[in-house]
Parts: sequence; C-alpha cells; structure tokens
Amino acid sequence: MSPETLLQTSPPVASPLQFASEDFDRYVMSTYARFPLALAKGEGCRVWDTEGREYLDFVAGIATCTLGHAHPVLVEAVTQQIQALHHVSNLYYTPQQGALAQWLVEHSCADRAFFCNSGAEANEGAIKLARKYAHTVLGIRAPMIITAHASFHGRTLATITATGQPKYQKNFDPLMPGFYYVPYNDITALEEAIALLDNDERQVAAIMLEALQGEGGVRPGDRAYFQRIREICNEKGILLILDEVQVGMGRTGHYWGYENLGIEPDIFTSAKGLGGGIPIGAMLCKSFCDVFQPGDHASTFGGNPFACAVGLAVCQTLEQENLLANVQARGEQLRTGLQAIADRYPSFIAEVRGWGLINGLVLNSDVELTSSNLVQAMIDRGVLLVPAGPKVVRFVPPLIVSAEEVDQVLQALEQTMAAL
Repeated sequence: MSPETLLQTSPPVASPLQFASEDFDRYVMSTYARFPLALAKGEGCRVWDTEGREYLDFVAGIATCTLGHAHPVLVEAVTQQIQALHHVSNLYYTPQQGALAQWLVEHSCADRAFFCNSGAEANEGAIKLARKYAHTVLGIRAPMIITAHASFHGRTLATITATGQPKYQKNFDPLMPGFYYVPYNDITALEEAIALLDNDERQVAAIMLEALQGEGGVRPGDRAYFQRIREICNEKGILLILDEVQVGMGRTGHYWGYENLGIEPDIFTSAKGLGGGIPIGAMLCKSFCDVFQPGDHASTFGGNPFACAVGLAVCQTLEQENLLANVQARGEQLRTGLQAIADRYPSFIAEVRGWGLINGLVLNSDVELTSSNLVQAMIDRGVLLVPAGPKVVRFVPPLIVSAEEVDQVLQALEQTMAAL
C-alpha cells in the first residue's frame, strides 16, 4: 500500500489539543485517577487548559518544574543541546554528564554520581549499591534495609517493597525480601529493629529514609532523630541512604533536604527537580561505599547529553539567581498564610507543616472533606494543588514563584474555605 493510499484509508488522528477525555481513556492505561482537566500550555508559574482557562500551578509536575514552565534558560538549553547531540549511550564519555556530576558533587557531600531516568531508578541503584557493599565489604550474607512506614521510594518492584505503604504493594507480591519497616521519627522503634534484625542469618546493612516524607503526608524529619541515626550508623557500620527525590534541588530552601537535619548521608538520590521537568535521576554516594564496577549497574538513557545539559542549566540557575533565598522567603510567606487560614477554620484544618516550598495543609480526620475534594474546589478557582494522601493537600510551586502569586493562592484558599 502506498503512503498516499495509507493516508486516505487511515482514520484521522485527533490533535492533542482536541483529544477528549473519553478518547484519552480509551487508549491510555488507567493508572492515574486524573482530575478532569487537560493542560495545553505553560509559562512561569501559570498553565492554560485546552479551553484557554488560566491556572496558578502549585503542583509544578509534583515538585518537578523547578524553574516553572518555558523558562528562557531551559528553552535555550533544550534548543542548543538537541541541535548538537542528544543521545549516544554510556559507551562513551560525554562532557555534559561530567559537568553535571561535578556540580552535584561540589554542591553536596557526595563524591560520585550515577545517572538514570527517574527517582525510582535512582533509589533502585541505591538499594543495589547498599547490597553489594554489604556482601563485599561487610561480609553480610542476608543484608536488611530498614525503611519507614508512610514512606514512598518508587514504583519498581524493589522500591515499592522499600515503600512502607501497603496500598502500593497490594497484588504485586511476592515482594522483594530484605526490607523491614519502622515508624518515622521514632528512634526507639529503630533501635529495637536493629537489635531484632542483627543475628547469625541477617544483619542491617542500610537505613533508607526521606528527609521529609512527601507522599506520606509532608512530614518533616526530626533533627534529633536523624542525628541519632547518623551516630548509630557510624557506630555499627550501617549505610545511611536518604531519598532526596522530592525534597532535593532547592525545594526545602537548601540544595538538599539533609541540610535541614545537620547530618550527611552516605548515599542519596535525586530526580524530579533535577531536570526541571526533563526526565533524569541521580544516585550519589561517598567514595568509601562506591563499590560498583563496570557491568554491575547501567542505564541506556541515563546521563545522556540532552538530559544532563538541561539538568546543569537548572543547577546553575539555582545558584546564579539565588533561588534558595526566594524559596525560603516564599515558603515562610506561604506557611504563615496557611496557618492564618487554619486558625480561622479549625473545624476543617488540623495542621500546617513543611519546609521551604514543600508544604502540607492537614485536614481534620473527623470531617468529610478530603484532599481530593479540596484540590477540585481549588481547580474551580484557578489554582492547581496536589493531594499527599486522603487528608493532606500539598503546595509545591515552582521555585521562581512570586510573593504576588503566593498571595493569590492564599486568597483563593480563603474563599474556598469560606464557601465550605
């Protein structure tokens, strides 16, 4: 059949801007409970749907669009790199990967970087590295990794096992062996778990935690808790792994979440905000536990010139434009405003918590209002937010958000609560 005949006989393909939700659901797997909204364009902290309606974006691709939408730095980096070299695999050296690794190492406690495509892959790499270190350096036959209840580490089989939430694990058993869960911010439970797990058959090789639990309800880590964990890891030779996928890259007002806790991890992971919306992940570690050799781990797309050029542009912009100061100021403004609203509506709102520009509005458990209900009500007022569980609404705008935009969101929330 000739190309001309094929074009004449094939059914017309809908334009992306015309694609109706029922058509979308016909062709795309139903792995997300999507809000009834189709987005077509973005600029700065604002997005527009296919009908032309404007929204303030306080989701940022779930804490991913560090510089917002269509930022000139990103546009330039994407344009220049796609015209030069976008992918050649890791069979060769590429300057962009080396430059991004250098920036990350020089702006963190790490000595080495491994690049992949997502947070789940970065955490998978951290788990593999910890297991090899346990076998080859510590001589542990059955290494155990302790993680926390209400954590979230990804959707691969190993990372949903590491994730301490049964709802993500249901119907995917048998799960990976070698994980044990403890309550977050509970040092007594952690010490008891280490004592229980250390015997002739198995031993704790690593503790894997989020500096702030994002999907688990925006729960900041307790400083004293993490400092005691660091002491325990030093005493027992246990590796400390921190999942920085959501809280890293300036989201908390520091480059890394662990800086809020006054400690350094042995291994940590990054993704989401690292590429500003372009898929990239990184697993970083100190040199003493860098036991990977050629053939131990790999990623075809990981660290390609395109993703790394964009990631480097994000990193340099964070530094050159002093965006951490904006994160700190706007985060304080947002939390102060949210707390004032919470004080006016105590029957609906139980708590406000967070760091920098990752903040959670905790709804009272004894009211019918859910996070999804409130998110939909805010969509109707032109603001995008994201649930973090059934009773927590997350505010994670781009790090370039302005004081005026924060005020607009607070005003919309005040109006929504008053209507309720």
